[in-house]
Amino acid sequence: MKAKFGSFIVDGRGKVNGHVISKNRAGSYIRTKVTPVNPRTSFQLAVRSRLQTQSTNWRTLTAANRASFNSAVKNFQKTNIFGDLKTPSGFNLYQRLNNNLLKAGQAILANAPAPGSVLTTTIGVLTATVAGQVLSLALSGATPAATTCIVRATPPLSAGINFVKSQLRIITTFPAASATPLVLTAAYPVKFGAFLAGQKIFVSIEFVNNVTGQNSTQQIVSAIAV
Repeated sequence: MKAKFGSFIVDGRGKVNGHVISKNRAGSYIRTKVTPVNPRTSFQLAVRSRLQTQSTNWRTLTAANRASFNSAVKNFQKTNIFGDLKTPSGFNLYQRLNNNLLKAGQAILANAPAPGSVLTTTIGVLTATVAGQVLSLALSGATPAATTCIVRATPPLSAGINFVKSQLRIITTFPAASATPLVLTAAYPVKFGAFLAGQKIFVSIEFVNNVTGQNSTQQIVSAIAV
């Protein structure tokens, strides 16, 4: 569990003993922790394999390689869930940047890069049409130079569902200069199959700097299939 202390505990996130502490629009809450069944899907196994590979790679780096990440951590501080600025360890920085690059289909880094900017476009309208199983996502412009757009989606859901963070899965990526709209018609059914009229689909986009491995926050939109 992550906790923020004031005169007492002013905020918390995560798990402690048999409970989960979190927050929604109504405020903070505590619920009983439910351990889900581990389905060991190909997606889960791929993520675990990637993390294990990066852990192994870190140990095989030269001392100079590791030192480059250890000395670069202050250049890659991030704000945590409480809004506090946090500095990663060299190992965590190595994992973070290289995991982003692997998701984007790019070569991994052996030395820490100089921080750069992550160029983005703005998410627009998602269109889901049952006839032909057409799924497309409009953006404000083409994928920026030296950037990969990672697209995640949910399976077809009930129209009343709004909280889907844990259900988003990577379905495809688009390289720099990919024009809008992004056509997801071929990629979506490979992951989730067909959708029906009235079902709701969420799609998110995340941009990765192909040189540094830095990533943007996710933008998300939804549509009800017609």
